[in-house]
Amino acid sequence: MKHSVEEITLKSGARGLFIDIPGASVMSTRVQFRAGMLYAKNKDVYEIPHLVEHLAFGENAKYKDEQAFEAEFTKNGAYHNAWTSDISVCYETECADFEWERIMELQKVSICSPRFNEEELKSEKANVRSELTGYMNDYYRLLWPRVQQAVGEDVLDLAERIKTISNIEIKDIREHYRRTHTAKNMLFIVAGKIRGRKHKLIRMLNEWDLKEGEKFEIPQVDLHSGEAVSIRRKDASNITFGFSLLTPRHLEFDEVFAMNCLNHILNGTTNSRIFGAARKQGLVYGMGSSIASNATSSYWDFDGEVNVENAEKLFGLIQTELMKVLNGEVADKDFEAAKSYALGRFQMGAQTVGQIADYYAENYFVNETVEKYDNMPNLIKAVDKAKMIELAREFAGSGIKGFAAVSSTEKAFITELEARLNF
Repeated sequence: MKHSVEEITLKSGARGLFIDIPGASVMSTRVQFRAGMLYAKNKDVYEIPHLVEHLAFGENAKYKDEQAFEAEFTKNGAYHNAWTSDISVCYETECADFEWERIMELQKVSICSPRFNEEELKSEKANVRSELTGYMNDYYRLLWPRVQQAVGEDVLDLAERIKTISNIEIKDIREHYRRTHTAKNMLFIVAGKIRGRKHKLIRMLNEWDLKEGEKFEIPQVDLHSGEAVSIRRKDASNITFGFSLLTPRHLEFDEVFAMNCLNHILNGTTNSRIFGAARKQGLVYGMGSSIASNATSSYWDFDGEVNVENAEKLFGLIQTELMKVLNGEVADKDFEAAKSYALGRFQMGAQTVGQIADYYAENYFVNETVEKYDNMPNLIKAVDKAKMIELAREFAGSGIKGFAAVSSTEKAFITELEARLNF
Protein backbone atom coordinates (compact mmCIF):
# COMPACT_ATOMS: atom_id res chain seq x y z
CA MET A 1 0.00 0.00 0.00
CA LYS A 2 1.34 3.43 -0.94
CA HIS A 3 2.04 5.60 2.09
CA SER A 4 4.10 8.48 3.44
CA VAL A 5 5.67 8.91 6.87
CA GLU A 6 6.16 12.00 9.02
CA GLU A 7 7.70 12.21 12.48
CA ILE A 8 5.77 14.37 14.94
CA THR A 9 6.84 15.93 18.25
CA LEU A 10 4.00 16.99 20.55
CA LYS A 11 4.07 19.97 22.91
CA SER A 12 4.46 17.50 25.78
CA GLY A 13 7.66 16.06 24.33
CA ALA A 14 6.05 12.80 23.17
CA ARG A 15 7.21 11.72 19.73
CA GLY A 16 5.67 9.56 17.06
CA LEU A 17 4.94 8.78 13.43
CA PHE A 18 1.96 9.68 11.28
CA ILE A 19 1.70 7.19 8.41
CA ASP A 20 -0.65 8.49 5.73
CA ILE A 21 -2.22 5.68 3.68
CA PRO A 22 -4.59 7.22 1.11
CA GLY A 23 -7.86 5.36 0.80
CA ALA A 24 -7.32 3.25 3.93
CA SER A 25 -10.56 1.93 5.40
CA VAL A 26 -9.11 1.45 8.89
CA MET A 27 -7.07 3.45 11.40
CA SER A 28 -4.38 1.62 13.38
CA THR A 29 -2.48 2.96 16.38
CA ARG A 30 0.44 1.87 18.58
CA VAL A 31 1.35 3.67 21.82
CA GLN A 32 4.53 2.49 23.55
CA PHE A 33 6.23 3.31 26.82
CA ARG A 34 9.62 2.06 27.97
CA ALA A 35 7.93 0.50 30.97
CA GLY A 36 8.65 -3.23 30.65
CA MET A 37 10.10 -5.69 33.12
CA LEU A 38 13.55 -4.08 33.19
CA TYR A 39 11.99 -0.93 34.63
CA ALA A 40 10.20 -2.58 37.59
CA LYS A 41 11.43 -0.93 40.80
CA ASN A 42 12.94 -4.23 41.98
CA LYS A 43 12.92 -7.93 41.18
CA ASP A 44 10.46 -8.77 43.97
CA VAL A 45 7.70 -7.09 41.95
CA TYR A 46 9.06 -7.96 38.50
CA GLU A 47 5.63 -8.70 37.03
CA ILE A 48 4.26 -5.18 37.69
CA PRO A 49 4.44 -4.01 34.02
CA HIS A 50 2.43 -7.03 32.90
CA LEU A 51 -0.27 -6.24 35.45
CA VAL A 52 -0.31 -2.55 34.52
CA GLU A 53 -0.92 -3.59 30.93
CA HIS A 54 -3.80 -5.89 31.94
CA LEU A 55 -5.37 -3.26 34.18
CA ALA A 56 -5.21 -0.52 31.54
CA PHE A 57 -8.53 -1.69 30.12
CA GLY A 58 -10.23 -1.79 33.52
CA GLU A 59 -11.89 0.98 35.51
CA ASN A 60 -11.02 4.48 34.32
CA ALA A 61 -12.34 8.04 34.53
CA LYS A 62 -15.40 7.23 32.39
CA TYR A 63 -16.11 3.50 32.76
CA LYS A 64 -16.67 1.56 35.97
CA ASP A 65 -14.96 -1.66 34.90
CA GLU A 66 -13.39 -3.63 32.04
CA GLN A 67 -16.73 -4.98 30.84
CA ALA A 68 -18.26 -1.51 30.46
CA PHE A 69 -15.17 -0.20 28.65
CA GLU A 70 -14.99 -3.25 26.38
CA ALA A 71 -18.67 -3.00 25.42
CA GLU A 72 -18.24 0.61 24.37
CA PHE A 73 -14.90 0.12 22.62
CA THR A 74 -15.92 -2.87 20.48
CA LYS A 75 -19.52 -1.95 19.62
CA ASN A 76 -18.62 -1.19 15.97
CA GLY A 77 -16.05 -3.96 15.64
CA ALA A 78 -12.97 -2.07 16.84
CA TYR A 79 -10.08 -4.05 18.30
CA HIS A 80 -7.62 -3.31 21.09
CA ASN A 81 -4.76 -5.22 22.64
CA ALA A 82 -1.62 -4.65 24.69
CA TRP A 83 1.63 -6.48 25.27
CA THR A 84 4.61 -6.33 27.60
CA SER A 85 8.28 -7.18 27.00
CA ASP A 86 11.56 -6.64 28.83
CA ILE A 87 11.62 -3.10 27.43
CA SER A 88 8.10 -2.09 26.42
CA VAL A 89 4.48 -1.80 27.40
CA CYS A 90 2.58 -1.20 24.17
CA TYR A 91 -1.11 -0.49 23.55
CA GLU A 92 -2.65 -1.17 20.12
CA THR A 93 -5.97 -0.34 18.47
CA GLU A 94 -7.54 -0.89 15.07
CA CYS A 95 -10.91 0.46 13.99
CA ALA A 96 -13.03 1.32 10.99
CA ASP A 97 -12.11 4.68 9.54
CA PHE A 98 -15.53 6.18 10.28
CA GLU A 99 -15.00 5.92 14.06
CA TRP A 100 -11.35 6.84 14.44
CA GLU A 101 -12.07 9.90 16.60
CA ARG A 102 -14.22 7.93 19.03
CA ILE A 103 -11.59 5.20 19.37
CA MET A 104 -8.79 7.75 19.81
CA GLU A 105 -10.75 9.30 22.68
CA LEU A 106 -11.28 5.90 24.30
CA GLN A 107 -7.60 5.10 23.97
CA LYS A 108 -6.79 8.40 25.68
CA VAL A 109 -9.14 7.56 28.56
CA SER A 110 -7.65 4.09 29.10
CA ILE A 111 -4.01 5.23 28.97
CA CYS A 112 -4.27 8.61 30.70
CA SER A 113 -6.89 8.03 33.40
CA PRO A 114 -6.92 4.42 34.66
CA ARG A 115 -8.30 3.95 38.17
CA PHE A 116 -6.48 0.92 39.44
CA ASN A 117 -8.54 -0.82 42.09
CA GLU A 118 -8.07 -3.77 44.44
CA GLU A 119 -10.83 -5.93 42.99
CA GLU A 120 -9.53 -5.79 39.43
CA LEU A 121 -5.95 -6.26 40.62
CA LYS A 122 -6.96 -9.45 42.42
CA SER A 123 -8.63 -10.77 39.25
CA GLU A 124 -5.75 -9.82 36.96
CA LYS A 125 -3.15 -11.32 39.28
CA ALA A 126 -5.02 -14.61 38.90
CA ASN A 127 -5.25 -14.14 35.12
CA VAL A 128 -1.54 -13.36 34.76
CA ARG A 129 -0.64 -16.33 36.96
CA SER A 130 -2.79 -18.54 34.72
CA GLU A 131 -1.21 -17.08 31.58
CA LEU A 132 2.36 -17.65 32.77
CA THR A 133 1.56 -21.12 34.11
CA GLY A 134 0.25 -22.02 30.67
CA TYR A 135 3.50 -20.80 29.13
CA MET A 136 5.37 -23.33 31.31
CA ASN A 137 4.13 -25.93 28.80
CA ASP A 138 5.54 -23.97 25.86
CA TYR A 139 9.14 -25.12 25.79
CA TYR A 140 10.35 -22.19 23.68
CA ARG A 141 8.96 -19.70 26.21
CA LEU A 142 10.58 -21.80 28.90
CA LEU A 143 14.08 -21.86 27.43
CA TRP A 144 14.64 -18.39 25.97
CA PRO A 145 14.72 -16.53 29.31
CA ARG A 146 17.32 -19.07 30.44
CA VAL A 147 19.42 -18.25 27.38
CA GLN A 148 19.13 -14.56 28.29
CA GLN A 149 20.22 -15.28 31.85
CA ALA A 150 23.15 -17.37 30.62
CA VAL A 151 24.61 -14.42 28.70
CA GLY A 152 24.17 -11.98 31.59
CA GLU A 153 20.82 -10.34 30.91
CA ASP A 154 19.01 -9.23 34.08
CA VAL A 155 15.74 -11.09 33.51
CA LEU A 156 13.68 -13.65 35.40
CA ASP A 157 12.52 -16.98 33.99
CA LEU A 158 8.86 -18.04 34.00
CA ALA A 159 8.92 -19.83 37.35
CA GLU A 160 10.63 -16.84 38.98
CA ARG A 161 8.14 -14.43 37.42
CA ILE A 162 5.18 -16.35 38.77
CA LYS A 163 6.57 -16.12 42.32
CA THR A 164 6.63 -12.32 42.18
CA ILE A 165 2.92 -11.91 41.44
CA SER A 166 1.80 -12.36 45.05
CA ASN A 167 4.18 -9.57 46.18
CA ILE A 168 2.51 -6.89 44.08
CA GLU A 169 0.15 -4.42 45.74
CA ILE A 170 -2.01 -1.67 44.30
CA LYS A 171 0.51 0.96 45.45
CA ASP A 172 3.17 -0.77 43.33
CA ILE A 173 0.93 -0.64 40.26
CA ARG A 174 0.26 3.08 40.75
CA GLU A 175 3.93 3.85 41.36
CA HIS A 176 5.06 2.06 38.20
CA TYR A 177 2.36 3.72 36.11
CA ARG A 178 3.20 7.23 37.40
CA ARG A 179 6.93 6.75 36.82
CA THR A 180 6.79 5.19 33.36
CA HIS A 181 3.61 6.36 31.62
CA THR A 182 4.84 9.88 30.95
CA ALA A 183 4.93 12.11 27.90
CA LYS A 184 8.68 12.07 27.30
CA ASN A 185 8.71 8.29 27.71
CA MET A 186 6.00 7.79 25.10
CA LEU A 187 6.33 6.93 21.42
CA PHE A 188 3.33 6.48 19.12
CA ILE A 189 2.32 5.47 15.62
CA VAL A 190 -0.92 6.43 13.89
CA ALA A 191 -1.52 4.77 10.50
CA GLY A 192 -4.46 5.36 8.17
CA LYS A 193 -5.94 8.33 6.34
CA ILE A 194 -3.96 11.22 7.84
CA ARG A 195 -4.32 13.80 5.08
CA GLY A 196 -6.79 16.48 6.14
CA ARG A 197 -6.72 15.18 9.74
CA LYS A 198 -3.15 15.89 10.77
CA HIS A 199 -3.85 19.04 12.79
CA LYS A 200 -6.86 17.49 14.48
CA LEU A 201 -4.81 14.42 15.40
CA ILE A 202 -2.06 16.60 16.85
CA ARG A 203 -4.61 18.60 18.83
CA MET A 204 -6.19 15.41 20.21
CA LEU A 205 -2.83 13.93 21.16
CA ASN A 206 -1.77 17.20 22.79
CA GLU A 207 -4.79 16.83 25.05
CA TRP A 208 -3.48 13.60 26.56
CA ASP A 209 -2.98 14.38 30.23
CA LEU A 210 0.35 12.77 31.06
CA LYS A 211 3.11 14.13 33.27
CA GLU A 212 6.25 15.26 31.45
CA GLY A 213 8.47 12.63 33.13
CA GLU A 214 11.76 11.45 31.68
CA LYS A 215 12.88 9.40 28.70
CA PHE A 216 14.17 6.02 29.90
CA GLU A 217 17.23 4.56 28.23
CA ILE A 218 17.60 0.90 27.33
CA PRO A 219 19.93 -0.58 29.98
CA GLN A 220 23.43 -1.53 28.83
CA VAL A 221 24.16 -5.17 29.67
CA ASP A 222 27.58 -6.66 30.44
CA LEU A 223 27.22 -9.63 28.14
CA HIS A 224 29.30 -12.78 28.46
CA SER A 225 29.23 -16.40 27.32
CA GLY A 226 27.41 -18.83 29.59
CA GLU A 227 27.32 -22.55 30.26
CA ALA A 228 24.75 -24.75 28.53
CA VAL A 229 21.44 -24.79 30.43
CA SER A 230 19.56 -28.07 30.72
CA ILE A 231 15.87 -27.85 31.69
CA ARG A 232 14.74 -31.32 32.70
CA ARG A 233 11.19 -32.36 31.87
CA LYS A 234 10.42 -36.04 32.38
CA ASP A 235 7.58 -35.93 29.86
CA ALA A 236 9.64 -34.24 27.12
CA SER A 237 9.71 -36.68 24.21
CA ASN A 238 12.44 -34.85 22.29
CA ILE A 239 14.91 -31.98 22.70
CA THR A 240 13.70 -28.42 22.24
CA PHE A 241 16.71 -26.15 21.92
CA GLY A 242 17.65 -22.53 21.43
CA PHE A 243 20.97 -20.75 21.21
CA SER A 244 22.14 -17.20 20.60
CA LEU A 245 25.32 -15.72 19.20
CA LEU A 246 25.59 -12.08 20.28
CA THR A 247 27.50 -8.95 19.43
CA PRO A 248 27.41 -6.03 21.88
CA ARG A 249 26.34 -3.33 19.44
CA HIS A 250 23.41 -2.11 17.38
CA LEU A 251 23.11 -3.33 13.78
CA GLU A 252 22.31 -0.85 11.04
CA PHE A 253 19.37 -1.52 8.73
CA ASP A 254 21.51 -2.84 5.88
CA GLU A 255 23.30 -5.16 8.28
CA VAL A 256 19.98 -6.62 9.47
CA PHE A 257 19.05 -7.27 5.84
CA ALA A 258 22.37 -9.00 5.23
CA MET A 259 21.82 -11.30 8.21
CA ASN A 260 18.25 -11.99 7.08
CA CYS A 261 19.67 -13.14 3.75
CA LEU A 262 22.04 -15.48 5.57
CA ASN A 263 19.20 -16.85 7.70
CA HIS A 264 17.29 -17.61 4.53
CA ILE A 265 20.28 -19.44 3.05
CA LEU A 266 20.69 -21.49 6.23
CA ASN A 267 17.11 -22.12 7.36
CA GLY A 268 14.62 -20.30 5.16
CA THR A 269 13.08 -23.15 3.13
CA THR A 270 13.37 -26.90 2.55
CA ASN A 271 16.10 -26.00 0.07
CA SER A 272 18.25 -24.36 2.79
CA ARG A 273 21.67 -25.53 3.95
CA ILE A 274 20.81 -26.46 7.55
CA PHE A 275 17.05 -26.87 7.85
CA GLY A 276 16.62 -28.13 4.28
CA ALA A 277 19.49 -30.61 4.53
CA ALA A 278 18.26 -31.80 7.94
CA ARG A 279 14.75 -32.37 6.57
CA LYS A 280 16.17 -34.32 3.64
CA GLN A 281 18.10 -36.54 6.05
CA GLY A 282 15.07 -37.01 8.31
CA LEU A 283 16.81 -35.33 11.24
CA VAL A 284 14.38 -32.59 12.15
CA TYR A 285 10.81 -31.53 11.39
CA GLY A 286 11.37 -27.83 12.02
CA MET A 287 14.06 -25.33 12.99
CA GLY A 288 14.94 -21.77 12.15
CA SER A 289 17.11 -18.74 12.80
CA SER A 290 16.50 -15.02 13.13
CA ILE A 291 18.23 -11.71 13.78
CA ALA A 292 17.26 -9.01 16.26
CA SER A 293 18.95 -5.76 17.23
CA ASN A 294 18.31 -3.09 19.84
CA ALA A 295 20.18 0.05 20.86
CA THR A 296 22.94 -1.81 22.71
CA SER A 297 23.21 -5.39 21.42
CA SER A 298 22.25 -7.78 18.62
CA TYR A 299 21.20 -11.42 18.65
CA TRP A 300 21.58 -14.19 16.09
CA ASP A 301 19.14 -16.82 17.35
CA PHE A 302 18.63 -20.46 16.38
CA ASP A 303 15.99 -22.85 17.68
CA GLY A 304 14.21 -26.08 16.87
CA GLU A 305 13.14 -29.51 18.04
CA VAL A 306 14.98 -32.76 17.45
CA ASN A 307 14.58 -36.36 18.54
CA VAL A 308 17.31 -37.53 20.91
CA GLU A 309 18.64 -40.12 18.45
CA ASN A 310 19.09 -37.45 15.76
CA ALA A 311 20.51 -34.67 17.94
CA GLU A 312 24.21 -35.33 17.45
CA LYS A 313 23.86 -35.52 13.68
CA LEU A 314 21.81 -32.32 13.58
CA PHE A 315 24.30 -30.38 15.67
CA GLY A 316 27.12 -31.74 13.56
CA LEU A 317 25.32 -30.39 10.50
CA ILE A 318 24.78 -26.99 12.14
CA GLN A 319 28.47 -26.82 13.02
CA THR A 320 29.58 -27.84 9.53
CA GLU A 321 27.36 -25.36 7.69
CA LEU A 322 28.17 -22.44 9.96
CA MET A 323 31.87 -23.12 9.56
CA LYS A 324 31.45 -23.09 5.77
CA VAL A 325 29.86 -19.64 6.03
CA LEU A 326 32.65 -18.39 8.28
CA ASN A 327 35.16 -19.69 5.74
CA GLY A 328 33.38 -17.71 3.02
CA GLU A 329 31.84 -20.74 1.32
CA VAL A 330 28.56 -19.19 0.16
CA ALA A 331 27.66 -19.76 -3.48
CA ASP A 332 26.76 -16.64 -5.48
CA LYS A 333 23.59 -18.33 -6.75
CA ASP A 334 22.42 -19.01 -3.18
CA PHE A 335 23.14 -15.43 -2.16
CA GLU A 336 21.29 -13.98 -5.16
CA ALA A 337 18.37 -16.36 -4.55
CA ALA A 338 18.12 -15.10 -0.95
CA LYS A 339 18.00 -11.49 -2.17
CA SER A 340 15.34 -12.38 -4.72
CA TYR A 341 13.29 -14.05 -2.00
CA ALA A 342 13.62 -10.94 0.19
CA LEU A 343 12.35 -8.73 -2.64
CA GLY A 344 9.32 -10.97 -3.06
CA ARG A 345 8.57 -10.87 0.66
CA PHE A 346 8.87 -7.08 0.51
CA GLN A 347 6.14 -6.93 -2.11
CA MET A 348 3.89 -9.06 0.12
CA GLY A 349 4.71 -7.30 3.39
CA ALA A 350 2.60 -4.13 3.25
CA GLN A 351 -0.85 -5.27 2.22
CA THR A 352 -2.71 -3.94 5.27
CA VAL A 353 -2.62 -0.85 7.47
CA GLY A 354 -1.65 -3.03 10.44
CA GLN A 355 1.30 -4.58 8.59
CA ILE A 356 2.62 -1.14 7.70
CA ALA A 357 2.26 0.09 11.29
CA ASP A 358 4.04 -3.01 12.60
CA TYR A 359 6.91 -2.57 10.14
CA TYR A 360 7.68 0.93 11.40
CA ALA A 361 7.02 0.06 15.06
CA GLU A 362 9.67 -2.68 15.07
CA ASN A 363 12.53 -0.21 14.71
CA TYR A 364 11.00 3.03 15.91
CA PHE A 365 10.01 1.73 19.33
CA VAL A 366 13.39 0.13 20.00
CA ASN A 367 15.91 2.28 18.15
CA GLU A 368 13.82 5.40 17.34
CA THR A 369 14.89 5.17 13.72
CA VAL A 370 12.77 5.32 10.57
CA GLU A 371 13.68 3.42 7.43
CA LYS A 372 11.03 4.11 4.81
CA TYR A 373 9.44 0.99 3.37
CA ASP A 374 9.96 2.20 -0.19
CA ASN A 375 13.72 2.17 0.43
CA MET A 376 13.74 -1.57 1.09
CA PRO A 377 14.25 -2.76 -2.52
CA ASN A 378 17.39 -0.61 -2.80
CA LEU A 379 18.65 -1.82 0.58
CA ILE A 380 18.07 -5.45 -0.41
CA LYS A 381 19.77 -5.03 -3.79
CA ALA A 382 22.74 -3.35 -2.13
CA VAL A 383 23.38 -6.20 0.33
CA ASP A 384 26.94 -7.41 -0.17
CA LYS A 385 27.96 -11.06 0.27
CA ALA A 386 31.33 -10.14 1.75
CA LYS A 387 29.61 -7.92 4.31
CA MET A 388 27.21 -10.75 5.19
CA ILE A 389 30.11 -13.13 5.85
CA GLU A 390 31.94 -10.46 7.84
CA LEU A 391 28.87 -10.04 10.08
CA ALA A 392 28.60 -13.78 10.63
CA ARG A 393 32.25 -13.81 11.69
CA GLU A 394 31.57 -10.93 14.09
CA PHE A 395 28.79 -12.87 15.84
CA ALA A 396 30.74 -16.12 15.94
CA GLY A 397 33.93 -14.40 17.09
CA SER A 398 32.41 -12.25 19.84
CA GLY A 399 32.82 -15.00 22.43
CA ILE A 400 29.25 -14.38 23.63
CA LYS A 401 27.00 -17.40 23.31
CA GLY A 402 24.02 -18.77 25.22
CA PHE A 403 22.43 -22.21 24.90
CA ALA A 404 19.45 -23.88 26.58
CA ALA A 405 17.45 -27.04 25.94
CA VAL A 406 14.34 -28.68 27.36
CA SER A 407 14.49 -32.47 27.42
CA SER A 408 14.33 -35.58 29.57
CA THR A 409 18.00 -36.35 28.89
CA GLU A 410 20.93 -35.88 31.24
CA LYS A 411 22.64 -32.49 31.36
CA ALA A 412 25.90 -34.08 30.18
CA PHE A 413 24.29 -34.83 26.82
CA ILE A 414 23.02 -31.25 26.45
CA THR A 415 26.49 -29.97 27.30
CA GLU A 416 27.96 -32.24 24.62
CA LEU A 417 25.56 -30.83 22.03
CA GLU A 418 26.45 -27.26 22.96
CA ALA A 419 30.16 -28.10 22.77
CA ARG A 420 29.69 -29.05 19.11
CA LEU A 421 28.96 -25.40 18.35
CA ASN A 422 32.62 -24.45 18.27
CA PHE A 423 33.50 -21.73 15.79
